[in-house]
Amino acid sequence: MQSIVRRWRFRTVAAAAAFAWAAAPSTARAQVSGQVTVTEAGGRPASDVGNAVVYLEGRGPRGTPVRVDVTLDGRSFSPRVVVVPVGSSVRFPNRDPFNHNVFSLSDPNDFDLGLYGRGESGEHRFRHPGLVRLYCNIHPQMSGFVVVRDNAYYTQPGADGSYTIPNVAPGTYTLHVWHERAPEVTREITVPPGGLTGQDAALDASAYHPVAHKNKFGQEYGSGETRERY
Repeated sequence: MQSIVRRWRFRTVAAAAAFAWAAAPSTARAQVSGQVTVTEAGGRPASDVGNAVVYLEGRGPRGTPVRVDVTLDGRSFSPRVVVVPVGSSVRFPNRDPFNHNVFSLSDPNDFDLGLYGRGESGEHRFRHPGLVRLYCNIHPQMSGFVVVRDNAYYTQPGADGSYTIPNVAPGTYTLHVWHERAPEVTREITVPPGGLTGQDAALDASAYHPVAHKNKFGQEYGSGETRERY
């Protein structure tokens, strides 16, 4: 009889706990959402707003490391911008009929994959958070970006500029909105248990002027004729 009573009490307590868990609001499902706009000179909307990166700086769970591809194709990085959690690896497969040499001088994520040809691939694991600028040591027109984050609260907007960062724990954070051609927008936000909407950001790229970079040796690139022989 006592055994039956104990089992009944255990089931009653378990059922009550399950009901309370289901009825309680989930703090892991809050969202932060908004709209990003990027304006070019003359007030024109940028066509590459999807290359922006939106992230929350502050305490949060680490993202699960991933392995993604950034393809070398048509003397360009595709996609041009990727965002990954710390510990992730990025492969750089070469689809062009000539050699590439992917490198970055962005300390502490600097690396050099050396020269490799069509059908080959180089890879690097990013162990530190930060903005990583990608270049090719042969083709100065090639540039790209890897944004490495130390928590899971990040995203890139869609083609229409809308974005949502899911599963944000309630708390206070610094919202960052980055685009390669505009000054970064930052502001402090407080995320309630029900989430936070309307976090729009207008980025002004009207004053952007491209600046030539140097090769991995800190020198000017050679002539086009010298480069293209690779």
